[in-house]
Amino acid sequence: MSVLAVGLSHRSAELSTLERVAVPATDVTKVLHELQQAEHVSEAILVSTCNRIEVYAVVETFHGGLNDVSDVLARQAGMQPADLYDSLYVHYAGAAIEHLFSVTSGLDSMVVGETQILGQIRSSYATAREAGTVGRTLHELIQTTLRVGKRVHTETGLDQLGASVVSEALAAAGDIAGKHALIVGAGSMGALTASQLRKSGIGEITIANRTEARAARLAAASVEQGVPAKAVQMSGIADAVAEADVVVCCTGAQAAVFTAAHVPARAGRPLVVCDLGLPRDVDHDVAALADVTVVDLETIQRRMREAGTPTTERQTAKATGIVLDEVREYLAGQRSAEVTPTVTALRRRAAEVVDAELLRLDNRLPDLEPGVREEVGRTVRRVVDKLLHAPTVRVKQLAAETADTDYANALRELFCLDPQAPAAVASPTATPKDE
Repeated sequence: MSVLAVGLSHRSAELSTLERVAVPATDVTKVLHELQQAEHVSEAILVSTCNRIEVYAVVETFHGGLNDVSDVLARQAGMQPADLYDSLYVHYAGAAIEHLFSVTSGLDSMVVGETQILGQIRSSYATAREAGTVGRTLHELIQTTLRVGKRVHTETGLDQLGASVVSEALAAAGDIAGKHALIVGAGSMGALTASQLRKSGIGEITIANRTEARAARLAAASVEQGVPAKAVQMSGIADAVAEADVVVCCTGAQAAVFTAAHVPARAGRPLVVCDLGLPRDVDHDVAALADVTVVDLETIQRRMREAGTPTTERQTAKATGIVLDEVREYLAGQRSAEVTPTVTALRRRAAEVVDAELLRLDNRLPDLEPGVREEVGRTVRRVVDKLLHAPTVRVKQLAAETADTDYANALRELFCLDPQAPAAVASPTATPKDE
């Protein structure tokens, strides 16, 4: 069983394709179950953000797993798998681990170094675990990748740059200090937007959300931070827009929630509308309105491409080096762990042989004194343990150091072990608690 990563992001696909493949929060559990029920998939995690949709799966075979995952993603998007292939990227085994570590570290983000992806990976893991699609392999992998992401940010300072998709969108909106902002959506992206608006010196914030209580909580948090804020119902968006200078939409809805009908005549007063939704929250007709500028994910991507990222080459190089070191260490640990059940089976087999020979000794010498028999037993076991110690320690070291040789299979062949024996002594399949 190996890890397979299949996805599409701002680097590989047009925004229109990302919109079609994006999985709404209400459908994530259903998609996870479809993945796990596929023939070649045993575990699965789905990561769906504003600029990437990825599946990390434990699969029996590469081609079988790829077909299964592609079929599920295509079915979710209402497309044929062949229509997705040009937009997909695929990573397998060690390459999948490296990709996940890079993603979690912010090295693959639209805004290099952004820290939101760390929380998004954690949230995706929690959702998959609640859905029952996470087993031991993905549990251990995600625990490791979260640690790697934190290490990269701590040791390189990437997280101190404070850049994110939200900050880049607001930068495109110009100077907003002292102005009025409307946030449409009070989820995690809405909370991040409110935080970034406060840092930018916004004068007042209005928050609209489908669940008004959630908007009220976010507004109260902003007030506590010293920025006047209020919550309104979604039906009150038009009135809120009349007061606003900048609007940020980030609802995660499957259809546009902000249209031209929400924008009253501006009479020469500029309005910047930032659309951070995937699919889009802002209808196309808004961009045609007078005095209105729309900043969407394509705008941000173009700005980043033209201006470059704020990270230094030194920071990026150091972060990449950390990721590669962690990948090597993780894969070495996995190879060593793979041979452990076979080593355990070998020791169990040796113990069975010793017990059988001692039983033969009892049958041949029934009058042997108990003390003598015990000493013979201890001596035989010490001899066996000493003979097995060096090769079993060395085989774990060799398995960790090299990926070209199947040392577990070599042990089974050399000592005539039942191929099913390692599975019988492997650790339980129950997933441990989070570290």
